[in-house]
Amino acid sequence: MENSQNRNTWDVIAELLESGKMLKLERYLESLKPAETARAVARLDDEKREQLFQALSPGEAAAVILDLPDSQAADVIGELEPESAAHIVELMPDDERADVLGDVSKHTASAILDRMSPEEAIEARQLMAYADNTAGGLMTRDYLAYTGDWTVAKVIDDLRTHRERYAEYNVQYVYVQSVDGRLLGILQLRDLLLAPSDCRISDLMIRDIVAVPTEDSLDNLIAIFREQNYLGLPVVDRHGHLMGVIIRDSILKATGERDQRTFLKMSGIMGGEELRSMPLRRRIGKRLSWLSLNVFLNIIAASVIALYQETISSAVVLAVFLPIISDMSGCSGNQAVAVSIRELSLGLVRPFELWRVFLKELMLGVVNGVILGGLLTFVAVLWKGNLYLGLVVGVALALNTALSTCLGGLVPLALRRMKMDPALASGPILTTVTDMCGFFFVLSFATVMLSRLAL
Repeated sequence: MENSQNRNTWDVIAELLESGKMLKLERYLESLKPAETARAVARLDDEKREQLFQALSPGEAAAVILDLPDSQAADVIGELEPESAAHIVELMPDDERADVLGDVSKHTASAILDRMSPEEAIEARQLMAYADNTAGGLMTRDYLAYTGDWTVAKVIDDLRTHRERYAEYNVQYVYVQSVDGRLLGILQLRDLLLAPSDCRISDLMIRDIVAVPTEDSLDNLIAIFREQNYLGLPVVDRHGHLMGVIIRDSILKATGERDQRTFLKMSGIMGGEELRSMPLRRRIGKRLSWLSLNVFLNIIAASVIALYQETISSAVVLAVFLPIISDMSGCSGNQAVAVSIRELSLGLVRPFELWRVFLKELMLGVVNGVILGGLLTFVAVLWKGNLYLGLVVGVALALNTALSTCLGGLVPLALRRMKMDPALASGPILTTVTDMCGFFFVLSFATVMLSRLAL
Protein backbone atom coordinates (compact mmCIF):
# COMPACT_ATOMS: atom_id res chain seq x y z
CA MET A 1 0.00 0.00 0.00
CA GLU A 2 1.36 3.39 -0.99
CA ASN A 3 2.76 5.58 1.75
CA SER A 4 1.84 2.97 4.37
CA GLN A 5 5.14 3.67 6.11
CA ASN A 6 3.85 7.14 7.01
CA ARG A 7 0.60 5.90 8.54
CA ASN A 8 -0.36 4.11 11.73
CA THR A 9 0.03 0.36 11.32
CA TRP A 10 -3.41 -0.35 12.78
CA ASP A 11 -5.05 2.04 10.29
CA VAL A 12 -3.32 0.28 7.41
CA ILE A 13 -4.45 -3.13 8.70
CA ALA A 14 -8.03 -1.92 9.16
CA GLU A 15 -8.14 -0.51 5.62
CA LEU A 16 -6.72 -3.69 4.10
CA LEU A 17 -9.32 -5.73 5.99
CA GLU A 18 -12.15 -3.52 4.75
CA SER A 19 -10.90 -3.68 1.15
CA GLY A 20 -10.46 -7.45 1.31
CA LYS A 21 -6.87 -7.32 0.06
CA MET A 22 -5.72 -10.37 1.95
CA LEU A 23 -2.49 -10.94 0.03
CA LYS A 24 -1.34 -7.38 0.69
CA LEU A 25 -2.38 -7.75 4.34
CA GLU A 26 -0.29 -10.90 4.74
CA ARG A 27 2.75 -9.25 3.16
CA TYR A 28 2.28 -6.14 5.25
CA LEU A 29 2.12 -8.14 8.49
CA GLU A 30 5.26 -10.04 7.50
CA SER A 31 7.10 -6.73 7.06
CA LEU A 32 6.35 -5.56 10.60
CA LYS A 33 8.68 -6.05 13.53
CA PRO A 34 7.23 -7.95 16.52
CA ALA A 35 6.82 -4.79 18.60
CA GLU A 36 4.96 -3.06 15.74
CA THR A 37 2.69 -6.07 15.31
CA ALA A 38 1.89 -6.15 19.04
CA ARG A 39 1.09 -2.43 19.07
CA ALA A 40 -1.10 -2.68 15.96
CA VAL A 41 -3.12 -5.60 17.33
CA ALA A 42 -3.55 -3.76 20.65
CA ARG A 43 -4.91 -0.66 18.88
CA LEU A 44 -7.48 -2.53 16.79
CA ASP A 45 -10.98 -2.62 18.26
CA ASP A 46 -12.49 -5.98 19.19
CA GLU A 47 -14.42 -6.29 15.93
CA LYS A 48 -11.42 -5.55 13.71
CA ARG A 49 -9.15 -7.84 15.75
CA GLU A 50 -11.61 -10.72 15.38
CA GLN A 51 -11.94 -9.96 11.67
CA LEU A 52 -8.15 -9.99 11.29
CA PHE A 53 -7.67 -13.45 12.78
CA GLN A 54 -10.62 -14.85 10.86
CA ALA A 55 -9.13 -13.56 7.61
CA LEU A 56 -5.65 -15.00 8.22
CA SER A 57 -4.81 -18.64 7.65
CA PRO A 58 -4.01 -20.59 10.85
CA GLY A 59 -0.29 -20.52 10.02
CA GLU A 60 -0.28 -16.75 9.45
CA ALA A 61 -2.35 -16.19 12.59
CA ALA A 62 0.08 -18.31 14.60
CA ALA A 63 2.98 -16.19 13.33
CA VAL A 64 1.19 -13.02 14.46
CA ILE A 65 0.37 -14.54 17.86
CA LEU A 66 4.05 -15.35 18.41
CA ASP A 67 4.89 -11.65 18.00
CA LEU A 68 2.58 -10.67 20.88
CA PRO A 69 3.36 -10.59 24.63
CA ASP A 70 2.06 -13.72 26.37
CA SER A 71 -0.81 -11.94 28.13
CA GLN A 72 -1.94 -10.24 24.91
CA ALA A 73 -1.62 -13.50 22.98
CA ALA A 74 -3.78 -15.24 25.58
CA ASP A 75 -6.43 -12.50 25.29
CA VAL A 76 -6.53 -12.87 21.50
CA ILE A 77 -6.77 -16.68 21.65
CA GLY A 78 -9.45 -16.44 24.33
CA GLU A 79 -11.61 -14.24 22.10
CA LEU A 80 -11.61 -16.73 19.21
CA GLU A 81 -13.95 -19.65 18.72
CA PRO A 82 -12.35 -22.80 20.22
CA GLU A 83 -12.24 -24.49 16.79
CA SER A 84 -10.36 -21.59 15.18
CA ALA A 85 -8.11 -21.19 18.21
CA ALA A 86 -7.20 -24.89 18.14
CA HIS A 87 -6.08 -24.70 14.49
CA ILE A 88 -3.85 -21.72 15.34
CA VAL A 89 -2.43 -23.10 18.58
CA GLU A 90 -1.49 -26.41 16.94
CA LEU A 91 0.89 -24.55 14.62
CA MET A 92 2.77 -22.81 17.42
CA PRO A 93 5.99 -24.21 18.98
CA ASP A 94 5.06 -26.56 21.79
CA ASP A 95 6.53 -24.41 24.58
CA GLU A 96 4.79 -21.26 23.31
CA ARG A 97 1.56 -23.24 22.92
CA ALA A 98 1.70 -24.37 26.54
CA ASP A 99 2.39 -20.80 27.73
CA VAL A 100 -0.60 -19.36 25.88
CA LEU A 101 -2.98 -22.12 26.98
CA GLY A 102 -1.75 -21.72 30.54
CA ASP A 103 -2.68 -18.01 30.48
CA VAL A 104 -6.28 -18.41 29.31
CA SER A 105 -9.08 -19.57 31.59
CA LYS A 106 -9.26 -23.27 32.39
CA HIS A 107 -12.62 -23.53 30.62
CA THR A 108 -11.24 -21.92 27.45
CA ALA A 109 -8.06 -24.01 27.51
CA SER A 110 -10.07 -27.20 27.93
CA ALA A 111 -12.36 -26.30 25.00
CA ILE A 112 -9.35 -25.61 22.76
CA LEU A 113 -7.53 -28.78 23.80
CA ASP A 114 -10.64 -30.87 23.07
CA ARG A 115 -10.54 -29.64 19.46
CA MET A 116 -6.83 -30.23 18.91
CA SER A 117 -5.40 -33.46 17.54
CA PRO A 118 -5.09 -36.05 20.35
CA GLU A 119 -1.30 -36.20 20.02
CA GLU A 120 -0.86 -32.41 20.21
CA ALA A 121 -3.36 -32.11 23.06
CA ILE A 122 -1.61 -34.77 25.14
CA GLU A 123 1.75 -33.09 24.65
CA ALA A 124 0.31 -29.67 25.54
CA ARG A 125 -1.29 -31.03 28.71
CA GLN A 126 2.01 -32.61 29.73
CA LEU A 127 3.88 -29.33 29.37
CA MET A 128 1.11 -27.37 31.12
CA ALA A 129 1.40 -29.70 34.11
CA TYR A 130 4.84 -28.36 34.97
CA ALA A 131 5.14 -25.31 37.23
CA ASP A 132 6.06 -22.00 35.64
CA ASN A 133 9.72 -21.02 35.73
CA THR A 134 10.93 -24.60 36.17
CA ALA A 135 12.90 -26.61 33.65
CA GLY A 136 9.77 -28.60 32.81
CA GLY A 137 7.73 -25.44 32.31
CA LEU A 138 10.40 -23.82 30.12
CA MET A 139 11.51 -26.79 28.03
CA THR A 140 10.48 -27.66 24.49
CA ARG A 141 9.64 -31.10 23.17
CA ASP A 142 10.93 -30.14 19.71
CA TYR A 143 14.29 -31.92 19.69
CA LEU A 144 16.10 -34.68 17.81
CA ALA A 145 16.61 -37.97 19.67
CA TYR A 146 17.55 -41.42 18.42
CA THR A 147 18.50 -44.73 20.01
CA GLY A 148 22.20 -45.55 20.12
CA ASP A 149 22.01 -48.30 17.49
CA TRP A 150 21.12 -45.82 14.72
CA THR A 151 23.87 -45.26 12.17
CA VAL A 152 25.01 -41.88 10.91
CA ALA A 153 23.51 -42.64 7.48
CA LYS A 154 20.14 -43.52 9.00
CA VAL A 155 20.04 -40.32 11.08
CA ILE A 156 20.96 -38.13 8.11
CA ASP A 157 18.31 -39.86 6.01
CA ASP A 158 15.74 -39.15 8.70
CA LEU A 159 16.80 -35.47 8.79
CA ARG A 160 16.30 -35.19 5.05
CA THR A 161 12.98 -37.04 5.05
CA HIS A 162 11.50 -34.78 7.76
CA ARG A 163 13.39 -31.60 6.86
CA GLU A 164 10.25 -29.43 6.74
CA ARG A 165 9.26 -30.44 10.26
CA TYR A 166 12.77 -30.23 11.70
CA ALA A 167 13.37 -26.82 10.08
CA GLU A 168 11.14 -25.35 12.81
CA TYR A 169 13.28 -26.86 15.58
CA ASN A 170 16.05 -24.95 17.30
CA VAL A 171 18.46 -27.81 16.63
CA GLN A 172 21.86 -27.64 18.35
CA TYR A 173 22.51 -31.27 19.24
CA VAL A 174 21.29 -34.78 18.54
CA TYR A 175 20.37 -36.65 21.72
CA VAL A 176 21.07 -40.35 22.12
CA GLN A 177 18.74 -42.37 24.30
CA SER A 178 18.04 -45.96 25.24
CA VAL A 179 15.08 -47.94 23.95
CA ASP A 180 13.10 -47.01 27.07
CA GLY A 181 13.91 -43.29 26.68
CA ARG A 182 16.78 -42.81 29.15
CA LEU A 183 19.29 -40.18 28.11
CA LEU A 184 22.66 -41.73 27.22
CA GLY A 185 24.59 -38.92 25.56
CA ILE A 186 24.63 -36.08 23.06
CA LEU A 187 26.11 -35.65 19.62
CA GLN A 188 27.07 -32.37 17.97
CA LEU A 189 25.74 -31.94 14.44
CA ARG A 190 29.26 -31.21 13.17
CA ASP A 191 30.51 -34.58 14.46
CA LEU A 192 27.48 -36.28 12.93
CA LEU A 193 28.03 -34.81 9.46
CA LEU A 194 31.76 -35.58 9.41
CA ALA A 195 31.52 -39.15 10.70
CA PRO A 196 31.54 -42.30 8.52
CA SER A 197 28.04 -43.18 7.38
CA ASP A 198 28.11 -46.72 8.84
CA CYS A 199 29.21 -45.56 12.30
CA ARG A 200 26.73 -45.99 15.13
CA ILE A 201 25.89 -42.77 16.94
CA SER A 202 26.48 -44.44 20.32
CA ASP A 203 30.15 -44.64 19.34
CA LEU A 204 30.26 -40.90 18.57
CA MET A 205 28.21 -39.49 21.42
CA ILE A 206 29.54 -37.49 24.37
CA ARG A 207 28.76 -39.52 27.46
CA ASP A 208 29.77 -36.99 30.12
CA ILE A 209 26.72 -34.74 29.84
CA VAL A 210 24.98 -32.13 31.98
CA ALA A 211 21.23 -32.58 32.34
CA VAL A 212 18.73 -30.81 34.58
CA PRO A 213 15.67 -32.28 36.33
CA THR A 214 12.20 -31.15 35.29
CA GLU A 215 11.64 -29.46 38.68
CA ASP A 216 14.85 -27.39 38.54
CA SER A 217 14.13 -23.73 39.30
CA LEU A 218 14.75 -20.74 37.05
CA ASP A 219 17.35 -19.43 39.50
CA ASN A 220 19.39 -22.63 39.19
CA LEU A 221 19.03 -22.62 35.42
CA ILE A 222 20.23 -19.01 35.23
CA ALA A 223 23.30 -19.93 37.27
CA ILE A 224 24.10 -22.92 35.02
CA PHE A 225 23.78 -20.96 31.78
CA ARG A 226 25.77 -18.08 33.26
CA GLU A 227 28.65 -20.32 34.31
CA GLN A 228 28.74 -22.36 31.10
CA ASN A 229 28.19 -21.23 27.53
CA TYR A 230 25.57 -23.88 26.81
CA LEU A 231 23.23 -23.40 23.85
CA GLY A 232 20.79 -25.89 25.30
CA LEU A 233 20.44 -28.47 28.05
CA PRO A 234 18.52 -31.75 28.14
CA VAL A 235 15.77 -32.04 30.76
CA VAL A 236 15.22 -35.40 32.43
CA ASP A 237 12.77 -36.89 34.90
CA ARG A 238 13.77 -38.60 38.15
CA HIS A 239 14.51 -41.83 36.27
CA GLY A 240 16.78 -40.18 33.72
CA HIS A 241 14.30 -40.28 30.84
CA LEU A 242 14.70 -37.46 28.32
CA MET A 243 11.66 -35.20 28.67
CA GLY A 244 12.66 -32.13 26.65
CA VAL A 245 15.32 -29.55 25.95
CA ILE A 246 15.71 -26.07 27.39
CA ILE A 247 17.54 -23.52 25.25
CA ARG A 248 19.38 -20.37 26.30
CA ASP A 249 16.86 -18.04 24.65
CA SER A 250 14.08 -19.51 26.80
CA ILE A 251 16.06 -18.70 29.95
CA LEU A 252 16.70 -15.13 28.80
CA LYS A 253 13.02 -14.64 27.97
CA ALA A 254 11.83 -16.12 31.27
CA THR A 255 14.28 -13.96 33.22
CA GLY A 256 13.08 -10.82 31.46
CA GLU A 257 9.42 -11.70 32.04
CA ARG A 258 10.04 -12.38 35.73
CA ASP A 259 11.84 -9.07 36.14
CA GLN A 260 8.91 -7.31 34.48
CA ARG A 261 6.41 -9.03 36.77
CA THR A 262 8.50 -8.10 39.80
CA PHE A 263 8.59 -4.47 38.72
CA LEU A 264 4.83 -4.45 38.16
CA LYS A 265 4.14 -5.97 41.55
CA MET A 266 6.42 -3.47 43.28
CA SER A 267 4.54 -0.74 41.39
CA GLY A 268 1.20 -1.99 42.70
CA ILE A 269 -0.11 -3.88 39.65
CA MET A 270 -1.75 -6.95 41.13
CA GLY A 271 -2.31 -10.27 39.38
CA GLY A 272 0.51 -10.06 36.87
CA GLU A 273 0.87 -8.11 33.66
CA GLU A 274 -1.44 -5.27 32.69
CA LEU A 275 -1.82 -3.93 29.16
CA ARG A 276 -4.05 -1.03 28.10
CA SER A 277 -5.63 -3.31 25.49
CA MET A 278 -7.22 -5.31 28.35
CA PRO A 279 -10.87 -4.74 29.31
CA LEU A 280 -11.44 -1.78 31.63
CA ARG A 281 -13.00 -3.89 34.40
CA ARG A 282 -9.99 -6.18 34.47
CA ARG A 283 -7.55 -3.26 34.63
CA ILE A 284 -9.53 -1.59 37.42
CA GLY A 285 -9.34 -4.79 39.48
CA LYS A 286 -5.58 -5.08 39.04
CA ARG A 287 -4.99 -1.57 40.36
CA LEU A 288 -7.81 -1.09 42.85
CA SER A 289 -6.99 -4.18 44.90
CA TRP A 290 -3.64 -2.59 45.75
CA LEU A 291 -4.90 0.96 46.22
CA SER A 292 -7.75 -0.06 48.53
CA LEU A 293 -5.25 -1.91 50.75
CA ASN A 294 -3.09 1.19 50.89
CA VAL A 295 -6.01 3.25 52.23
CA PHE A 296 -6.00 1.23 55.45
CA LEU A 297 -2.20 1.16 55.70
CA ASN A 298 -2.05 4.94 55.33
CA ILE A 299 -4.70 5.36 58.01
CA ILE A 300 -2.48 3.37 60.37
CA ALA A 301 0.52 5.59 59.58
CA ALA A 302 -1.53 8.77 59.87
CA SER A 303 -2.80 7.73 63.30
CA VAL A 304 0.62 8.62 64.70
CA ILE A 305 0.09 12.23 63.60
CA ALA A 306 -3.28 12.30 65.35
CA LEU A 307 -1.59 11.48 68.66
CA TYR A 308 0.63 14.58 68.37
CA GLN A 309 -1.87 17.18 67.18
CA GLU A 310 -0.93 19.61 69.97
CA THR A 311 2.77 19.42 69.05
CA ILE A 312 2.01 20.15 65.40
CA SER A 313 -0.25 23.03 66.40
CA SER A 314 2.56 24.54 68.46
CA ALA A 315 5.22 24.04 65.78
CA VAL A 316 3.41 24.07 62.44
CA VAL A 317 6.73 24.11 60.56
CA LEU A 318 7.11 20.41 61.43
CA ALA A 319 4.40 19.63 58.88
CA VAL A 320 6.80 20.77 56.15
CA PHE A 321 9.44 18.22 57.18
CA LEU A 322 7.19 15.20 57.80
CA PRO A 323 6.74 14.24 54.12
CA ILE A 324 10.45 14.91 53.44
CA ILE A 325 11.53 12.47 56.15
CA SER A 326 8.93 9.91 55.12
CA ASP A 327 9.85 10.08 51.44
CA MET A 328 13.64 10.07 51.92
CA SER A 329 13.49 7.13 54.30
CA GLY A 330 11.13 5.28 51.99
CA CYS A 331 13.52 5.72 49.07
CA SER A 332 16.38 4.29 51.14
CA GLY A 333 14.26 1.32 52.15
CA ASN A 334 13.09 0.65 48.60
CA GLN A 335 16.71 0.55 47.44
CA ALA A 336 17.41 -2.18 49.99
CA VAL A 337 14.24 -4.04 48.95
CA ALA A 338 15.32 -4.00 45.31
CA VAL A 339 18.78 -5.35 46.17
CA SER A 340 17.36 -8.16 48.33
CA ILE A 341 14.82 -9.22 45.71
CA ARG A 342 17.51 -9.18 43.04
CA GLU A 343 19.91 -11.25 45.15
CA LEU A 344 17.14 -13.71 46.00
CA SER A 345 16.32 -14.15 42.31
CA LEU A 346 20.00 -14.73 41.48
CA GLY A 347 20.53 -17.10 44.39
CA LEU A 348 23.18 -14.83 45.92
CA VAL A 349 21.40 -14.70 49.26
CA ARG A 350 19.16 -17.20 51.03
CA PRO A 351 16.08 -16.44 53.12
CA PHE A 352 17.71 -17.57 56.37
CA GLU A 353 20.69 -15.18 56.03
CA LEU A 354 18.91 -12.44 57.98
CA TRP A 355 21.80 -11.59 60.29
CA ARG A 356 24.29 -11.16 57.45
CA VAL A 357 21.92 -8.91 55.50
CA PHE A 358 21.06 -6.94 58.65
CA LEU A 359 24.72 -6.14 59.37
CA LYS A 360 25.41 -5.16 55.77
CA GLU A 361 22.40 -2.86 55.57
CA LEU A 362 22.92 -1.45 59.08
CA MET A 363 26.39 -0.18 58.19
CA LEU A 364 25.12 1.36 54.98
CA GLY A 365 21.99 2.77 56.60
CA VAL A 366 23.86 4.44 59.47
CA VAL A 367 26.34 6.15 57.13
CA ASN A 368 23.64 7.30 54.70
CA GLY A 369 21.40 8.33 57.59
CA VAL A 370 24.09 10.52 59.18
CA ILE A 371 24.87 12.21 55.86
CA LEU A 372 21.23 12.79 54.90
CA GLY A 373 20.32 13.86 58.45
CA GLY A 374 23.20 16.32 58.44
CA LEU A 375 22.03 17.83 55.16
CA LEU A 376 18.47 18.23 56.45
CA THR A 377 19.75 19.78 59.69
CA PHE A 378 21.73 22.33 57.67
CA VAL A 379 18.67 23.19 55.53
CA ALA A 380 16.40 23.58 58.58
CA VAL A 381 18.88 25.83 60.41
CA LEU A 382 19.53 27.88 57.29
CA TRP A 383 15.80 28.34 56.70
CA LYS A 384 14.53 28.99 60.23
CA GLY A 385 17.71 29.79 62.15
CA ASN A 386 16.76 27.31 64.87
CA LEU A 387 19.39 24.70 65.75
CA TYR A 388 16.94 22.62 67.78
CA LEU A 389 14.55 22.34 64.84
CA GLY A 390 17.48 21.17 62.72
CA LEU A 391 18.47 18.56 65.31
CA VAL A 392 14.90 17.25 65.60
CA VAL A 393 14.40 16.70 61.88
CA GLY A 394 18.01 15.68 61.20
CA VAL A 395 18.20 13.04 63.91
CA ALA A 396 14.75 11.76 62.97
CA LEU A 397 15.82 11.37 59.34
CA ALA A 398 19.08 9.66 60.32
CA LEU A 399 17.34 7.12 62.56
CA ASN A 400 14.52 6.47 60.12
CA THR A 401 16.94 6.01 57.22
CA ALA A 402 18.93 3.42 59.14
CA LEU A 403 15.72 1.67 60.20
CA SER A 404 14.14 1.65 56.74
CA THR A 405 17.36 0.43 55.11
CA CYS A 406 17.62 -2.51 57.51
CA LEU A 407 13.92 -3.25 57.18
CA GLY A 408 14.05 -3.05 53.39
CA GLY A 409 16.87 -5.59 53.33
CA LEU A 410 15.22 -8.02 55.75
CA VAL A 411 11.53 -7.98 54.77
CA PRO A 412 11.94 -9.74 51.37
CA LEU A 413 13.96 -12.52 53.01
CA ALA A 414 11.41 -12.95 55.79
CA LEU A 415 8.52 -13.02 53.33
CA ARG A 416 10.29 -15.60 51.16
CA ARG A 417 10.76 -17.80 54.26
CA MET A 418 7.00 -17.55 54.85
CA LYS A 419 6.34 -18.60 51.21
CA MET A 420 5.00 -15.15 50.35
CA ASP A 421 5.86 -13.04 47.30
CA PRO A 422 8.46 -10.48 48.45
CA ALA A 423 7.90 -8.24 45.42
CA LEU A 424 4.21 -7.90 46.23
CA ALA A 425 4.24 -7.54 50.02
CA SER A 426 7.52 -5.71 50.76
CA GLY A 427 6.30 -2.36 49.46
CA PRO A 428 3.24 -1.82 51.69
CA ILE A 429 4.98 -3.21 54.78
CA LEU A 430 8.00 -0.96 54.29
CA THR A 431 5.90 2.13 53.49
CA THR A 432 3.65 1.73 56.52
CA VAL A 433 6.45 1.11 59.02
CA THR A 434 8.68 3.83 57.55
CA ASP A 435 5.90 6.42 57.71
CA MET A 436 4.86 5.46 61.23
CA CYS A 437 8.41 5.51 62.60
CA GLY A 438 9.35 8.69 60.74
CA PHE A 439 6.33 10.55 62.08
CA PHE A 440 6.95 9.15 65.56
CA PHE A 441 10.63 10.17 65.64
CA VAL A 442 9.93 13.74 64.49
CA LEU A 443 6.92 14.37 66.70
CA SER A 444 8.24 12.67 69.83
CA PHE A 445 11.56 14.55 69.62
CA ALA A 446 9.69 17.78 68.95
CA THR A 447 7.41 17.20 71.95
CA VAL A 448 10.45 16.84 74.23
CA MET A 449 12.03 20.03 72.83
CA LEU A 450 8.83 21.95 72.21
CA SER A 451 9.84 24.91 74.41
CA ARG A 452 12.93 25.45 72.22
CA LEU A 453 11.09 25.27 68.92
CA ALA A 454 9.33 28.63 69.25
CA LEU A 455 9.64 30.05 65.72
